[in-house]
Amino acid sequence: MKVISIRPAPNGAGSAVAQVDIQFNDDIKFFGLRVSRRAGGGFSVFAPNGQGGAGRVVTFSPTLVKEISSAALAALQGPLLNEVH
Repeated sequence: MKVISIRPAPNGAGSAVAQVDIQFNDDIKFFGLRVSRRAGGGFSVFAPNGQGGAGRVVTFSPTLVKEISSAALAALQGPLLNEVH
């Protein structure tokens, strides 16, 4: 898994931490995933909704949420921060 791009959430964005684009492998990339803090601790990862209010187009297992949020937090603190698009 590779962070392609990350954008820190603006001040006042509630529990949102960042919006991240992730490449899972050579075949799969997801864009615009929102990483948010959960009130009870830990993080949630949300994909954008489908067009026309179709609801979530993808969801992630708790294990994958942990991997995505860990990669996003590391990117926010690492060299990728200087490459934010």
